[in-house]
Amino acid sequence: MINSRLDAPTASLFKLTALAAGLGALAAGAAWVLLRLIAIITNLALLHTLSSELPPSSAFTRSPTIVIAAVSGAFVVSLLALWCPVIRGHGIPEAMEAVLTRQSCISPRAAVAKPLSSAIAIGVGGPFGAEGPIIVTGGAIGSLLGQILPVTPSERKILLCSGAAAGMAATFGAPIAAVVLAVELLLFEFSLRSLLPLLVATSIAGGLHAALFGSGPLFEMPAHEFYGLETLPLFALLGLACGLLASVISRGLFLVEAGFRRLPVPEFWHPVIGAVGFATVGLVVPGALGVGYDEISDVLNGRLATATVIALLVAKLLAWWIALGSGTSGGTLAPLLLISGCFGTLFGVVVTDLLPSTQTSVSAFALVAMAATFGAATRTPLTSIVFVFELTQDYQAVLPLMGATVIAVLVTQMLMRDSLMTEKLTRRGILVHNTYDVDPASITRVSDVMSSPVQTLPATATIRDAVAAITTGGHAAYPLVDDSRCCVGIVSRSDLAGLDDDHDEDLPVLEIASRDIVTIQPTATIKDAQGRIILESVDHLPVVDDDGKLVGMCTRTDILRTNSRRLSP
Repeated sequence: MINSRLDAPTASLFKLTALAAGLGALAAGAAWVLLRLIAIITNLALLHTLSSELPPSSAFTRSPTIVIAAVSGAFVVSLLALWCPVIRGHGIPEAMEAVLTRQSCISPRAAVAKPLSSAIAIGVGGPFGAEGPIIVTGGAIGSLLGQILPVTPSERKILLCSGAAAGMAATFGAPIAAVVLAVELLLFEFSLRSLLPLLVATSIAGGLHAALFGSGPLFEMPAHEFYGLETLPLFALLGLACGLLASVISRGLFLVEAGFRRLPVPEFWHPVIGAVGFATVGLVVPGALGVGYDEISDVLNGRLATATVIALLVAKLLAWWIALGSGTSGGTLAPLLLISGCFGTLFGVVVTDLLPSTQTSVSAFALVAMAATFGAATRTPLTSIVFVFELTQDYQAVLPLMGATVIAVLVTQMLMRDSLMTEKLTRRGILVHNTYDVDPASITRVSDVMSSPVQTLPATATIRDAVAAITTGGHAAYPLVDDSRCCVGIVSRSDLAGLDDDHDEDLPVLEIASRDIVTIQPTATIKDAQGRIILESVDHLPVVDDDGKLVGMCTRTDILRTNSRRLSP
């Protein structure tokens, strides 16, 4: 259920939605530029031709050019990293860190350096996808817009997420999955205020994807029948295997990254060393280089021999481990899809050999393995299910997709503390809380916790009266009220402590009391009161009705008592 209590005022919602529409168009343009730039660099560096169409990996030949191009590109990426260190890695953890620790502020440099470095890294043969870089680029555009315009940090976060999701939608033509990814990884809230801008940004970006790249599925699937309950046991076994595969993929990458951190050479040279490694793998299996979209299509349509699938799985995994572990710039999604697709194909080959009577196609096992492994490695099960469905537009295997993904995620949940998206953040001391609990402060009214009736002092009271009340009454502050019970001031222990020793105790207490009173209404939520106390740096909030009459008092203690409910068994 959408928590409508988080909604911003209507004017703010309209503003965010309008800005999100513009972000959708900007992110789509950035995605188009990035993909074209990758194609141009790939053709120039590896094929020595000039073209803006991405060549298939089958066009790459075993040549020393592969190593030279990879090392040269890695050197350029390292130079860019000196200017903008955030470009290292696949980018999504950095976007999450900006949301969690920097009020969703991303440096303007990242909007330029991340797509440029990724285009170079992928264009010279890096075994990456473009999804991580374009998510960071779109997010950076949204963040920059939020830094230029007068918006709150919370609104800037929504703009960042809208730009990031729009970038993914424009790249893959998967607007629904882009929305879900933002919710599962970046947004850390689920409200109408955040959901509507996301939907607008991704729908526009998805529409522009169709206009720029075509409206068909990114990966065609061979025709097959609907897979129902009778096939679920086989896919359950596949989900178990994919959970183990996701753990191996993740732990292997973590080990390679740790190995690079221990190298006795400056970090600047790590991408260059990694380039030598993945280029060497590419000399043996050229299909492991580049984004690999054509190989994914071949795997899904069963065009590759079993030996080729094995070689491609091992080579892509090794190349990706080495390249990403070295700290260069690139994405994770396309490599995960290819690796897991090959694994699912091999699983399907074994199943069909052992059970010749099965009617399940090998392609279906490859498809389900993609979703299950991606969801388990990143802990984004819903995103993976919707994403693979949108990439293929194949509804026939949706039930196995769901079941296998759930099982795979459960396996990695038992075997691993962190996912591909959170391990780097954990090492930096940032804990990611990705569950949406009911916040007691958002559903509890001030009237439910305030002190009432309130012990007050008359507006005509003297300092002597206030000292006596605070000394014997047990409260640290007392509101001052007039004859109509309207609060005209508040006197606290700190007000009295600041008096000189020779003060006149018969002076009206209003002369030393706080007259600029911060109040709240009884119908407001505890979350509203908490924000007001922090913003105004006060300890007590007089609670007043519509006529301004005092009806209660809300303190920090009342708020802490409410928040403690979530800790109660």
